[in-house]
This record gives sequence, structure tokens and C-alpha cells, in this order.
Amino acid sequence: MLRDALLLAARSPRIERMITTLPVTRHVVERYVPGDGIEDAVRATKELAADGLKSTLDFLGEDVETTEQAAATVDAYLRLLARLGLAGLTQHAEVSVKLSAVGLALPGGERIALEHARTICNGARAGSTTVTLDMEDHTTTDATLAVLAELRQDFPDTGAVLQSYLHRTEDDCRSLTGVGSRVRLCKGAYDEPAEVAYQSKRDVDLSYVRCLKVLLAGEGYPMVASHDPRMVEITGALAARHGRKANSFEYQMLYGIRPNEQRRLAREGATVRVYLPFGTQWYGYLMRRLAERPANVVFFLRSLVSKS
Repeated sequence: MLRDALLLAARSPRIERMITTLPVTRHVVERYVPGDGIEDAVRATKELAADGLKSTLDFLGEDVETTEQAAATVDAYLRLLARLGLAGLTQHAEVSVKLSAVGLALPGGERIALEHARTICNGARAGSTTVTLDMEDHTTTDATLAVLAELRQDFPDTGAVLQSYLHRTEDDCRSLTGVGSRVRLCKGAYDEPAEVAYQSKRDVDLSYVRCLKVLLAGEGYPMVASHDPRMVEITGALAARHGRKANSFEYQMLYGIRPNEQRRLAREGATVRVYLPFGTQWYGYLMRRLAERPANVVFFLRSLVSKS
């Protein structure tokens, strides 16, 4: 019930206005979003790299309503990539892109999103790094995978994201296990109907393990996005079973969540990448992170009380 309430809040303009105008909110948000601008993102990337951690940077913004907004998002990514290059950080960082942020919901959106994503991929290639297409709610899955297929003709290292709570995901994993295929597996953070998604945590977890088995047995590069200690342990066991070296897969975790575990895994030789969002449109992202993990809600409320 708490998860459903938080996901509902993520879509409420009234609650958004209330949360985003609280003076104490910035203190809480900074744990999960290092700042509004490109320099904030570069600073956080540098700090993570010093701890042996890689990053994937997401310029927050989704469901753009105009072509100008979509173009502005593309420009932000290109400036970010250029700045990472100047800082010598592209070996430590890639970018994550939501297609809704580059025009997917506009008329002719799939074509627009493809061209914008292609521009970002060109910028990433110029900086010797990569792009991963974020996955959103189930209504965008087919379009996102179609854009991915087009991009991979010219940019074969473009990453995909699959969500284990969707019934279809195990089959999608099987189709994306080829040589060079980069797939981030997460559990999923949107409010999906029972017709398309598992509803219980147990079923989502079981699906996650089935998908892990497919990806780690394949020839691609799995990116295991989970903070769940059981999933981390299972990943290690499956990787050992299939003779995978540390550089043939990676763990991914969110900025601000289990940072000590991120550093521990990196010290032990694992490849660890931190999902690092930045920008002013942090509200929807924060609500989904709170919905994913009840402990985050406790932290959020405690922070509000302690700063009030």
C-alpha cells in the first residue's frame, strides 16, 4: 500500500508542489541527486571514480511536451559528455537516456527519439564512452526496444534496460544475450497492471533470478542493478559457475543507496557502476526511489523532522 501511495504521489502536481517547496527537502534530495547542473554531475563522477566506482549519468526529465524541450535535453547530454571528456572522466562514466525525455511522447515520437538518441550516441562515441537507454513504463517497452535495435546497427555497444517485474522480460533477456549486448537488469519502479507485471515481491524476485541466469549464461555484458544482498550473492555465484571474469559483467546501484556496499564490492575487484541522476526535475525520480525501498521513506521522514 505504501508503494502504491508513493507511485501515486509521483504523478500528483499538488503533492509535487508541496514537496519541492519545503525548505528542508534539498537536504534530503542531495543524498540521491548530487545537484542541478553539469558541474555537480562531474564533481560526483570524480568523487565516485576516486573510490574505484564507475558512473552512468542521467539528466533528469521525462515526458517532454515540445520539440524545443527535447532538443534542450539532447544539448544537455552533449555538453555533459564534452565536460566529462575535458575532465578525463569518460573512461569512468557513460550516460543513461530516457526516450521520453528526447521526444518519444511527441507526434512521430519514435522517429524523433531515435534521431535524438543517435545524436547523443555520436557524442558518446566521440568521447570514447557509451549510452544506455533507460526503460520506462510498459507502454514504452516495444518502442524503446525498437529504437535500441536501430541504434545498435551503428552503435552496437548501446545498452538496454529490462525490468524483471514484467512478464515478458525473461523472453526479452533471451533475445539480448548476443556478443557485445549490454543489458541492465532491474526490478522495475513503475505502477504496472497485473496483466503485464508481477505484483508480489516474491514473484518479482523469482523473475529477477530467472533473468539473471539467462544473461549470465549468455555472451553479452550483464549489468546487475540491485541493492538486494541476496541478488548480489546470487550474481556472484552464477558468474563463478559460468567462469565469468570481473570485467565481463558489473553491479549497478543508485547514487546514495548502500554506498559502503558499492565501495566494498569495488575493493574486492568487482566492476561497480553508480546510477547518478542530476537536474532540477528530481521529484518523480525521488518518489520512485522511495517506493522501491521502505527504508528510504524512514530516512526521508527522519530528515524532515530533524531539519524542521
